[in-house]
Amino acid sequence: MKLTKTLLATTALGLTAAGAMAQEEMANDMTLVSWGGAYQASQVNAYAEPYKENNPEVTVTWDESSNEAVAKLRAMNEAGSITWDVVDVVASDALRLCDEGLAMEIDPDEILAAAPDGTSAEDDFGDLLVGDCFIPQIVYSTTFGYRTDMVPEGVDAPDDICDVFDLETYPGMRALEKRPINNVEWALLCDGVAKEDVYDVLATEEGQQQALDKLATIKDSVIWWSAGADTPQLLADGEVFMGSTYNGRLFSAIVEQDQPIGMMWDAQVFDLDGWIIPEGLPEDRLNRALDFIMFATDTQRLADQAKYISYGPARLSSAPLVGQHAELGIDMAPHMPTDPENAKNTFLYNYEFWADYRDDIDAKFQSWLAQ
Repeated sequence: MKLTKTLLATTALGLTAAGAMAQEEMANDMTLVSWGGAYQASQVNAYAEPYKENNPEVTVTWDESSNEAVAKLRAMNEAGSITWDVVDVVASDALRLCDEGLAMEIDPDEILAAAPDGTSAEDDFGDLLVGDCFIPQIVYSTTFGYRTDMVPEGVDAPDDICDVFDLETYPGMRALEKRPINNVEWALLCDGVAKEDVYDVLATEEGQQQALDKLATIKDSVIWWSAGADTPQLLADGEVFMGSTYNGRLFSAIVEQDQPIGMMWDAQVFDLDGWIIPEGLPEDRLNRALDFIMFATDTQRLADQAKYISYGPARLSSAPLVGQHAELGIDMAPHMPTDPENAKNTFLYNYEFWADYRDDIDAKFQSWLAQ
């Protein structure tokens, strides 16, 4: 990796930037938007609380509306009143918000800290800087958990994505997210479409219908979820045999809560999550948001988040700093979606596709759900 700054120069630059920021007016109230649950708790522990310790004058309010970020920011923009300061979104939503002028374009090397060895932020985040407005935090995956005590006698535990569609071998309710993303990809994979052809097929009317037809084979056995905490709760209550959710939610249920749940990593869908800053913030709120972003996305902070949840940090320089769980004392590396044992058959999310097709396929999917 090419080093673009020396450590000395980087330190000097950081002090200069900090001094300049200190001279600017910054708001003391800040609204952060995230997803709730274990993930938001990891952000509170790794980012917000340390930031507040350094800035005791700041009051942080959390809003758990990230799953509605695009619609809500559109409405705020229409009303001319932006009430959010820093918003956690998936990469595809960040691309849409950026395209619509609802998120601020950023220069990574201007607003993000360099790595401790002087590597520029742009080089440290590398290919994960997938959009002009997107500030990556973590690599996560959407995958399946299942009740280990509900696996039929004489049958191996599910370990193939297509087991989700096999109601004969694995009877019982499923939990799937109430949106097309991931569901339609898995449906096409299990309807014979090659992995490399999925998005070409999904770009056609016929391919979209093919995915919905495959999902229709299990539709009567599905509980549709809209919050990341739903599937772990449904699994804990025994209301579903298996269900999709974020790998960090399952880690919490399995390791921290000792629930009888197993992980099925096959065809886990890799995705990115990170921050955007809404376009149009007043200067004092923008300065506070930028100050928080600089702090919350540095090498140590991203590594610290991995102490609380099994998501891989987005910075290369953070990976060697990932250690043990903050409370349980277990090595976190084997629980990461990027661990070689877990990543034998991954599915790579196509951000550009969903930025282009999301609204149309969403509408078709919701219409299908209502039938």
